[in-house]
Amino acid sequence: MTLETIVPREVPLGGPRAMTVRRTLPTRSRTLVGPWCFVDHYGPDAVTSTGGMVVPPHPHTGLQTVSWLFEGEIEHRDTTGAHGLVRPGEVNLMTAGHGVAHSEVSTPSTRTLHGVQLWLALPDASRDVAPAFEHHVPDLVERGGLTLRVLAGSYAGSTSPVRTYAPTLGVEVVVRPGARVALELDPAYEHALLVDRGPVAVDGASLAVGDLGYAAPGGDGLELVDVSGAGARVLLLGGAPFGEEILMWWNFVARTHDEIVAQRTAWQSRSPRFGDVAGYVGDPSWLPAPELPHARLRPRPNAPAGPRT
Repeated sequence: MTLETIVPREVPLGGPRAMTVRRTLPTRSRTLVGPWCFVDHYGPDAVTSTGGMVVPPHPHTGLQTVSWLFEGEIEHRDTTGAHGLVRPGEVNLMTAGHGVAHSEVSTPSTRTLHGVQLWLALPDASRDVAPAFEHHVPDLVERGGLTLRVLAGSYAGSTSPVRTYAPTLGVEVVVRPGARVALELDPAYEHALLVDRGPVAVDGASLAVGDLGYAAPGGDGLELVDVSGAGARVLLLGGAPFGEEILMWWNFVARTHDEIVAQRTAWQSRSPRFGDVAGYVGDPSWLPAPELPHARLRPRPNAPAGPRT
């Protein structure tokens, strides 16, 4: 098969005390993998030197956020009234829909912060749903050299109950030291592997830590090898090809330039559309939107999924 390798770029995340993350989606070559439209990978960061995560209240529309940690702890607050902790091995899914705002702050007890922040684009028929928040602790599944946790969708007999609005798969895959394992895939889905601990070989292609390896629909499996001999960890992300063009700008997922303008205006005017994040204490108390570009925003077409070869 041919595996497309997306190498991460470093970008700052949120506000004056921005932390650096490694972003692999979206990129110029690919906007979506199934409904997954955003992949940020960060850490392991020593919080005492980096300052950790401090993201003031900020808005979202037209998407779902999926938070997954390997180390550390993050306090989450949002305008649905949800207030809780993001911990390793626990999936937190927030549906923005018509509009939500939330804050994310690493806790004082956190010494090392390490995880991913993911977004799912909502299909047009569902992108104005009411905001919601869900928390789930996936079961551990042991299987032939692998330990699996299912964040979203179903895999290896385990199903996550969190609600998604398009066919979706998200799985943490831990590979035992030196193991060579087979990952079963749904041939109707496109898939991507984000390497957190590696390097790994995927059907003979080498992926370094932070890389995202994309596989088009059409195949029913991949061979995954722990190259280092010390064990590996990847996130398996997938879903049916989305079939819609989306327009992403800042924290909004929309379809047209005018929608983005209206959403930005609503946030800047502190519209009830997004509500207030109760209990957040910080400076700034909310994150203003950046200026819009002078040119009209246009959706970026996704690269064709195409058959695997």
